[in-house]
Amino acid sequence: MTLEILTADALAPVRHGFFTRKGGASSGIFKGLNCGVGSSDQAEIVAINRARVANAMQVDPDHLLTLHQVHSAKAVVVDGPLDTRPKADAMVTATPGVALGILTADCQPVLFADSRAGVIGAAHAGWRGALDGVLEAVVEAMVGLGAERERITAIIGPCISQANYEVGPEFLDSFTAEDPSYTQFFANGEGDRMLFDLAGFGLSRLRTAGVGRAEWTRHCTYAAEDRFYSYRRATHLGEADYGRLIASITL
Repeated sequence: MTLEILTADALAPVRHGFFTRKGGASSGIFKGLNCGVGSSDQAEIVAINRARVANAMQVDPDHLLTLHQVHSAKAVVVDGPLDTRPKADAMVTATPGVALGILTADCQPVLFADSRAGVIGAAHAGWRGALDGVLEAVVEAMVGLGAERERITAIIGPCISQANYEVGPEFLDSFTAEDPSYTQFFANGEGDRMLFDLAGFGLSRLRTAGVGRAEWTRHCTYAAEDRFYSYRRATHLGEADYGRLIASITL
């Protein structure tokens, strides 16, 4: 099956893609393009899937770089193949031929580019990382490599939508403790439950950071089982594990 790759006009002419689960070699609960080396899927099958992504990005498989993601606000600068995956949740580079890869299954995959400066970035931004500043860390690291803040475009790819992101009161408390105005990203749910707008929060943080353009592709990972993996959906279905989507960008 052919890979399905979502792109954003705003990132052109930089090569990039938010890959759906279609076109992969995995089976069972991982059916499709599972690129998560941390999943319980067969390692050789995950390697096949990642090689297909590398081919689509026009780089060698060892030049498709991913991280040991830990829901942090840490961004690292990379310039070539990695011996080990750094514990971080974002990468930036100014090196052509290196494809930055971010794995998600409800969290925000965010791709960044200042095409004029030749600087790109990628972030894994769940609620914790976004609240702690991972998006701002990417912007600062890109500026450090010569990007200009107002020229940076940031695109949030498929992630869980507000309609499907139910949280408890303690979750709201974590946000309002940082800034009382963050209540704007919550809507009332059933009982004491609330619905959190992850992408809206990400867009707000990006715009406050001063990027020139910030958008969300408006795809919900939870709602479209045939196209996207979702940690929350897998949990609700009682599945033992879940696949990981990949988003990638390269110069």
